[in-house]
Amino acid sequence: MLLDNCRESDRQIGKKIGISGNAVKSRIQKMVQNKVIEKFTLKIEPPVLGYNVLYIVVSGQDLDRILKQVRLVGEPFFVVPCVGDITVCSIVIKENVEEKIELAKKIMKSVRVLSIFEAQNPGIRSDLTKTDLEIIGELIKNPRARIDEIAKATLLSTKTIARSLTKLQNDEAILFTLIYDPMKLEQYIPYAILTWINGDLHKTLKILKKEFSSSFLQKPFIAKNQIVLFLYSDNIFNIDYIIQKVRKISGVALADLFIPKKITFPQKWVLDTIKTARTSTKLHLLYQTN
Repeated sequence: MLLDNCRESDRQIGKKIGISGNAVKSRIQKMVQNKVIEKFTLKIEPPVLGYNVLYIVVSGQDLDRILKQVRLVGEPFFVVPCVGDITVCSIVIKENVEEKIELAKKIMKSVRVLSIFEAQNPGIRSDLTKTDLEIIGELIKNPRARIDEIAKATLLSTKTIARSLTKLQNDEAILFTLIYDPMKLEQYIPYAILTWINGDLHKTLKILKKEFSSSFLQKPFIAKNQIVLFLYSDNIFNIDYIIQKVRKISGVALADLFIPKKITFPQKWVLDTIKTARTSTKLHLLYQTN
């Protein structure tokens, strides 16, 4: 529930899962102390801040070298080292996507590049203002911060903060979530299945939810021709069974399995956007349509 909305109150979460708000608070504190929850964060879809998105899947053990090479192409959006020495990177770029793809192929010679592709724009539109960005700048530090704390830090009224928070939480392109340590989930194995859809995306998503929602770790992410399922299992052999079953679903063209070892969401590109917006004369942000 925190992965899907980390701003939801302890009381609301407790009501939904059948325990008290105090019990929820205690369990969250324990997960933070044990580093199961590494941090609360925001996931913002890059197109709403004017960026294109490039995905790179590479094979190699030297993560520092991989990141150094990735940054020559663009700023990392997320970086997920997976079991099998596979690393999935997503980077944000402003323009010249095809040139950046060719650049990535040339400079990433110390690792084996398995796949490079541009993410198709999911078509989600936002209407973010400079004020929203200022508030996002504070929420990145602590997405669960109280309204009065954000107001004090931004020098904005609590009414403005409350109105913006409602807007942001209803925005499909912004997710109040958290980063967890997959290695500390003990008997559970989190994994992701990236599916490529060749039929009606929403119809296929409905089928996938019906078949696999009992194993969902969080809500699926969707793009124009992709659905990413986030699941968990207590049995490695069940994971193999599930992915084979996913591949047989009508509308699924391809499905790839990734078992994460670590998850990071670098925020430098967001902070740079906020810094640039402060000097802009425009009230609203440019939405990336390509």
